[in-house]
Amino acid sequence: MAHEHCNHDHEHEHMLSKYEQAFAKYNLHLHDEEVQAAVDKLLADHLEEYRTPEVLVSLLSTIELTTLKVTDSEDSVLKMVEKYNDYAGNHPDLPPFATICVYPRFAKIVAESLEVDGTEVACVTGCFPSAQSFLEIKTAETALALHDGAEQCDMVLSVGQFLAGDYETCADEIEEIKAVCGDKDLKVILETGALQTAENIKRASILSMYAGADLIKTSTGKIEPTATPLAAYVMCQAIKEYYQETGRRVGFKASGGVSTPEDALVYYTIVREVLGKEWIDAHLFRIGTSSLAPRLIKAVTGEDVGKF
Repeated sequence: MAHEHCNHDHEHEHMLSKYEQAFAKYNLHLHDEEVQAAVDKLLADHLEEYRTPEVLVSLLSTIELTTLKVTDSEDSVLKMVEKYNDYAGNHPDLPPFATICVYPRFAKIVAESLEVDGTEVACVTGCFPSAQSFLEIKTAETALALHDGAEQCDMVLSVGQFLAGDYETCADEIEEIKAVCGDKDLKVILETGALQTAENIKRASILSMYAGADLIKTSTGKIEPTATPLAAYVMCQAIKEYYQETGRRVGFKASGGVSTPEDALVYYTIVREVLGKEWIDAHLFRIGTSSLAPRLIKAVTGEDVGKF
């Protein structure tokens, strides 16, 4: 009987998915109140020390200038890119934004009209923002965006499947879309407002990183709450632990509701304090926004450039 019991244990271990085995390596017993208290303390202790002109300038390099509206058109996207080209040409002393982020059908117009070295074309793919479609459609859309000039892709985790405990499907989708992206960065949007708890956010972060995410991102901006300091803190802790476990650096992107320089400083402080100076790099730390860009430029230069 003891021998049979031993076999049963081995079978049980084998039956655990590789993601369940991965989860077992991390502390997932998080209490939201305790996490919030830790975030509040971190910001109270450190936010002021980063409130400097140098940090504000460096934040410009993290911006993903984004338009994801129902009313976007070739004309409106082109105007945004041309305005950005003009701004960058007039400020060669300031760092370029990280990307311009658009729907896939506008990848070509951005790729053909963008004139700023160091700024890349990013697209939301995989049936953003709901991710509620067939995997074949998601991979095809990603491939078409890349073909038209996208250099980075942002996909949404299948949140419904995740909350139902179907981690295999969620991970398979990320792996498939990452395979299409190849050496191009894939950001996985967790939609933290729908995940709700710190434990779910950490679990989704770990799942996404093991499935191949190059960066993990808070929100689509379409569901409330959007990005929060709590979600950012949990995601950065997961990135840190994953790096310690695997040696692979995954980036972090705050997106949704990041509209003021003060908001940006909050996320900068969390990334800097949890992950360290190595992550304060345009490749590993991003902020997706439309409204922040002119406000941050005004804080840095005093100039009102208006909406992009």
